[in-house]
Amino acid sequence: QVQVVESGGGLVQPGGSLTLSCAASGITFSIYSMSWHRQAPGKERELVATISSSGGSTNYADSVKGRFTISRDNTKNTVYLQMNSLKPEDTAVYYCRAFLIRGAYWGQGTQVTVSS
Repeated sequence: QVQVVESGGGLVQPGGSLTLSCAASGITFSIYSMSWHRQAPGKERELVATISSSGGSTNYADSVKGRFTISRDNTKNTVYLQMNSLKPEDTAVYYCRAFLIRGAYWGQGTQVTVSS
């Protein structure tokens, strides 16, 4: 049974930092590319960052470039999203995805709220 579970969300003040974690099980984690997505109320889900299976290649949405960092630890079957200089517009449910060409697995999401 495949499980993708996000954690680390919460309430943070503008300018603050938060690190999300995503643990995957039931898959050969090291062959999957991973990505973080987010969905704010009333908006479509958007891609935030991706990381290749080895961790050697990363990509970011322009809106988070320079503030967010995606990383992974294949020994722990976990991908991370370090978020710095958070803004109110970063408020959303953040989702983790494990994907190959033939398909993908999604987590249930974790809420991030940036507010004073």
